[in-house]
Amino acid sequence: MAIVRSFYPYQPSQAAAAVVCALFSIGFLLSFYQTIRHKAWIWCVMVLAIGMEAVGYGARTASAGDVTARTVYIVQFCLIILAPVLMAGIIYVVFGRIVFLVVPPQARTTRLLWIPPRWLTPIFVGFDIFALFLQLVGAVIVSSTQVTDTDAVSKLNRGKDIAMAGVTLQIIAFGFFSIIAARFHFTSTRFIDDMKRRVQAVPGDKFMSLEGSTRKFRADWRRLLYAVNISCIMVLIRSAYREADFEAGKTGNTQLHEYFPYVLDALPMLVVVILLTVFTPGAYVSMGFRQPKDQPRNNTSGSDGDAFVMGSRVEAAH
Repeated sequence: MAIVRSFYPYQPSQAAAAVVCALFSIGFLLSFYQTIRHKAWIWCVMVLAIGMEAVGYGARTASAGDVTARTVYIVQFCLIILAPVLMAGIIYVVFGRIVFLVVPPQARTTRLLWIPPRWLTPIFVGFDIFALFLQLVGAVIVSSTQVTDTDAVSKLNRGKDIAMAGVTLQIIAFGFFSIIAARFHFTSTRFIDDMKRRVQAVPGDKFMSLEGSTRKFRADWRRLLYAVNISCIMVLIRSAYREADFEAGKTGNTQLHEYFPYVLDALPMLVVVILLTVFTPGAYVSMGFRQPKDQPRNNTSGSDGDAFVMGSRVEAAH
């Protein structure tokens, strides 16, 4: 009879997993509400990612109660590994929408962003999807392998190599993107005056309106840019940890101690969720499935102006 062993080299904490599950669940509910409130339909990707984290740590809670159960271990491992990849993908989208809103059409150049602006989001999202696929395959192989399997070493090495390829690709692509986003944080100051000319105060109100828009907003889009840049740092910390974790293997230091995944994976992702919940992108920029088209300057009809929503409190003008 086959010997069934624990999938963990330590006794996992149910309490820790349950607390993290609860925190991500709260983030999921808030993000779902904000998606509906701001009609930020593409933000569903982030809602899905947070939901994966919540279910992943819920499964980890169950797995901690039965450390020999293979299926629930695979579920928690794969969901926790893959959710941050989706978060990285939606960060690409948010940054692209900020650029579209803030930078005038004539100033959106390859020199400004180092990549053709119209291909900024598609290129990075494409890398993200491929990285997601590689990490999924690698995670399934690694998590489903037991030390008692006859070809355990071979399977673990194969899964590790595939997963590492996915994480490495993500680090390279997201690292380059993070440099672009950080650089834009400073270069975007040149467009502040232009944005001030395009907005107008709403009489008797603390809000402002954008030229040709039927909505009111607070002109503080740089807060969202700060949130994006800090989120980039958090994702890179988590990705670097996962790279080292896969490289070290089952006997590595990062897999022998439970605090590593909580401090270097769960915590950075919670920071991302908190930042993008407090500064929810749907309140600053258009987060519909399609990127809005450029609006002619001095258009006062307001028919398409709703696409240019930004601010921390967006509400329809009456």
